[in-house]
Amino acid sequence: MSTASLSELRRAINNIPSGELPDLCLRMARYKKENKELLSYLLFDADDEPGFIRNVKEGIDQHFHELSRGTPYLTKKGLRKTLSFMNQRIRYSGQKRTEAELVLFFCKEFRKNVPFVNNITIRNIYLRQSQRLRKTIAMLHEDLQFDFNEELKLL
Repeated sequence: MSTASLSELRRAINNIPSGELPDLCLRMARYKKENKELLSYLLFDADDEPGFIRNVKEGIDQHFHELSRGTPYLTKKGLRKTLSFMNQRIRYSGQKRTEAELVLFFCKEFRKNVPFVNNITIRNIYLRQSQRLRKTIAMLHEDLQFDFNEELKLL
C-alpha cells in the first residue's frame, strides 16, 4: 500500500460528505497520541495562543523541576526529553512567535537549572537552542525582533 500525496488527500477530503469527516478524524486520533494532541490543539487551543504558550511553559518548567541532576548523562537525557516535548508543541502551533517565546523560555530555564555547563554535550544543547532562537528571531517582524533581541542579550 502506497501513501497518497497531500494534494491527493486534499481532493479526497473535499469529496467526503461532511457527516463522515468527524468520524474519520476520531478514527485517526485513536491510533496515535500525537494525532490526538494535534487535534486537541486545533480544536481547543488554536484560538487562544497566549494560553497555549502559558500551558507549554508550565510543562517545560515541570520538566526542568523533574530533571535529574545526579550525573551529566541523566541531565542530558532529561534535557532531550524536554526539548522533544517543546518541539512537538512548536510543530502544533506552527507560528514563529510561539517558537521564539518557547525557545527563549527554555534557554532561561536552562541557565537557571542546569548545573553541568562545563559538560560539552550539555553546553552544545544550549548553544544549538540559542542559535535556533537567533534564526527564529530573524524571521519575525521588526518590532518583535527588537523585543526578543533585548531579552536574548540578558542571556
